[in-house]
Amino acid sequence: MPAGLNRALFTVAGAVIAIILAIAICSVAIVAAGADPLTAFAAFFDFGASARSQSNGIAAFLNRAVPLFIAGLAVAVGFRMNLFNIGVEGQYRLAAICAAYVGSTFTAPKPIQIAVIILVAAAVGGLYALIPAVMKVTRGVNEVIATIMLNYIAISLTSYLVRGPFAGQRAAGELTTTTPDLPESAMFPDLNFVFDWFGMLAPTRGGGVWGFLLVAVVLGLVVWVVLERTRFGFEVKASGLNGPAALASGVNPKTMVIATMVMSGAIAGLIGLPEILGDRGAFNSNFTAGLGFLGIAVALLGRNKPLGIAIAALLFAFLDRAQGALQIADVPPSVITIMQGVIVLLVVVANEVTNRLALRLEERRAARQLGGNSPVEVGA
Repeated sequence: MPAGLNRALFTVAGAVIAIILAIAICSVAIVAAGADPLTAFAAFFDFGASARSQSNGIAAFLNRAVPLFIAGLAVAVGFRMNLFNIGVEGQYRLAAICAAYVGSTFTAPKPIQIAVIILVAAAVGGLYALIPAVMKVTRGVNEVIATIMLNYIAISLTSYLVRGPFAGQRAAGELTTTTPDLPESAMFPDLNFVFDWFGMLAPTRGGGVWGFLLVAVVLGLVVWVVLERTRFGFEVKASGLNGPAALASGVNPKTMVIATMVMSGAIAGLIGLPEILGDRGAFNSNFTAGLGFLGIAVALLGRNKPLGIAIAALLFAFLDRAQGALQIADVPPSVITIMQGVIVLLVVVANEVTNRLALRLEERRAARQLGGNSPVEVGA
């Protein structure tokens, strides 16, 4: 059996075993919380009793997966060069409010309006990620520390902007502050027509299925091509694995650090756009938080590959969507957080174990091809 196929089978088997173990561990946690595991797991597949509620549940599931997928891509780009861009949380929030405000200041044909908003979000996210990149290559500042500190700055700055310079008109008695509403030309078309293909009712909550899903799919393909099929992607990986060796071969690791961090930040800047352009039409003080941190778990679970990240984002979205059903079933919603954490932990461990098993099999195959030498002798 080819080595690549062996490694793929080990990876899939490890992920399946990790998820089964996660279910077993979470069952213990559910019992400890005084609930029935069977009832809890049945709630995960409860999309509602009526046709309309089922459509709303499916739409909520897909809409949750889109920003998680983009967040996972942003984190994975940095991981490919052994850079830990923990600042995705701050980058997407700052980019979201800037893009929402700029988009509210003018009106243009829909393609132009949406394109400008997307470009502004990507530019703000990329420029904010440039700060820790420059600090790393010029002063040797660890990007983890720099991005964590910049997260606090971005979150506080966003809170100030939404209540100050970027604030829109607020109705009397309204506690939520928001940027000015975007014009209708800025709203991304939904994908509710897909439900007609399957004879289902169109969803009515949250703007239906956000059309930004298509942008996320294209973005995933572009990231895959860039990282896996271009010289830039090879140089990113080479610089991350061995900077001095990359430098000797003509690749400047410092340049690659800056380029990779800016690319990661630019992708991060798009995380908040599905919600703004698909539902809210503005950035407000109740904007969804925590997507950047969840993106780290999604990237790890997806092994920094766009397809794996997509599957991980769907899994996390599936678990998140069940919070309401779990509450109805008298199951603590904290079970979802426990399950997400356990799955990520076990999958990371399973990946390490399967990688070692695959490496050992490859060593044995190489030993046989070299004339029967033992794996120990080859490894030595």
